[in-house]
Amino acid sequence: MSTDQAPATDQPVVLYDTTLRDGTQGENITLSLADKIRVARMLDEYGMPFIEGGWPGSNPKDIEFFAAAKKMTWTNAKLAAFGSTRHKNNTAAEDPFLNELVRAETPVVTIFGKSWTLHAEQVLGASLDQNLDMIAESVAWVREQGRTVVYDAEHYFDGYKANREYALDTLRAAREAGARDLVLCDTNGGTLTNELLEILNDTRDTLEADPDAPRVTWGIHTHNDAELAVANTLAAVAAGVRHVQATINGYGERCGNANMVSVMANLALKTDLELAPVGGGEISHLTSLSRSVAEIANVTPLDYQPFVGRSAFAHKGGVHGAAVAKVEHSYQHVDPVRIGNESRLVVSELGGRANTRIRAEQLGHNLEGVVDPRVLSETIKELENQGLAFEGAEASFELLIMRRTQGYEAPFEILDYTTLSEKRADQDFLAEATVKVRVDGEVLHTAAEGNGPVTALDAALRKALLGFYPQLESMHLVDYKVRILDGDAATAARTRVIIDSMDGDREWSTMGSDTNIISASAAALADSFEYAIWKQSMSQAAAH
Repeated sequence: MSTDQAPATDQPVVLYDTTLRDGTQGENITLSLADKIRVARMLDEYGMPFIEGGWPGSNPKDIEFFAAAKKMTWTNAKLAAFGSTRHKNNTAAEDPFLNELVRAETPVVTIFGKSWTLHAEQVLGASLDQNLDMIAESVAWVREQGRTVVYDAEHYFDGYKANREYALDTLRAAREAGARDLVLCDTNGGTLTNELLEILNDTRDTLEADPDAPRVTWGIHTHNDAELAVANTLAAVAAGVRHVQATINGYGERCGNANMVSVMANLALKTDLELAPVGGGEISHLTSLSRSVAEIANVTPLDYQPFVGRSAFAHKGGVHGAAVAKVEHSYQHVDPVRIGNESRLVVSELGGRANTRIRAEQLGHNLEGVVDPRVLSETIKELENQGLAFEGAEASFELLIMRRTQGYEAPFEILDYTTLSEKRADQDFLAEATVKVRVDGEVLHTAAEGNGPVTALDAALRKALLGFYPQLESMHLVDYKVRILDGDAATAARTRVIIDSMDGDREWSTMGSDTNIISASAAALADSFEYAIWKQSMSQAAAH
């Protein structure tokens, strides 16, 4: 990344990940110490050259992280500590936060300073000259301690627009003090791409006009408040920037940061630029990296996220599906396999028989001579008109096929059920369910309690079936979603319920729809149990 020599435009684009610092500033993003260490190891294994670990001294967790990081073996990454310039009333050597940066013992220290006169004067309460001194002295002192310094010019583009010469002076102060990476930050995330390029080019041309000035590596750090973070980052790289800061999945303050996943994918797959990590890392592992970090952060992966989202290569329209079936890349800008994702044909009322047939084949069902795809497609359209949604419940789609397959017998039949709910003063809410079910010609009548009617139904049905299907012991519900389909109908509105279930490593979704939420839930539950039993029987048959 940083050298004392002028960077050439053919230098690699160096990726600098700030998920552990800027990413954790996103609302509802919380990483424990163990989580931060897991993500750091994951990024290091991926090949990330620079990982910003946090702000030492700002909180106990970050202090512990850097203490733990000293004992870790880093294969690919250099760790960076992040912090601000000295306080206006402190010397650099006496400033507690600067000292914490040095005590973190990272090879790289990233210091941010104010580029915008508004922030210098009204936020810091410093004079403009004081702010320049704070930048210069902070960078110089950290350099004297033997650290490579990255300088983040906070609010640079807003600062430039407010006072061009002063914004340039802040960069000069950092450069002359020894910073070897000058990172222009679109901190408020509202700069248009054309503005960003004009300011970037003018800034670089002006500061590089002096042949005797120290050479620097130019960097970019963008936020997504105008949904331009990735576009602005890629435009900056095309203009010659070689230091790129971003976060996995775009996590970050307000609307987030530039999405490192999209940045890596675009640069690796669509440019000839050399990247560090080489080739953008193991790009075929990109989807796994994205989803693993989301899992650790306890954030549901965004289906619509470009490149790695579940819907990124999902084709719902019938025309699209038919075209993709013939030529896969006809409606795909890249091959999803290259980034560890996959194409999917979505089964819905918008899809034709081609979507239905191909998706069935992808799930292991050959419809030829078994089920007429045209009839099945029409059935799906009719059912979705009644409130079902097979694109979100593919287990119910598979059962739809099996129930139309000659020789298939449902493993059980629910004859009737009852649910009762009770809440009395000073007592917890109590629900009870009774279920009458037929299995192998035998009728069983069971009852169970739960903290809600759906939980009670699940328990009662499980009690009835376990004696026949003991494999259901390992099955459990992991999510329950309810959607009101016709809000204008008020209490008479139709309700769709989707239930996610898991059995070991296998996860599936089933659904039900009715004007009564209990009936819709019971249908989704019944499908979930039937699917689990059927899949288990298929696995056992395959083993023999």
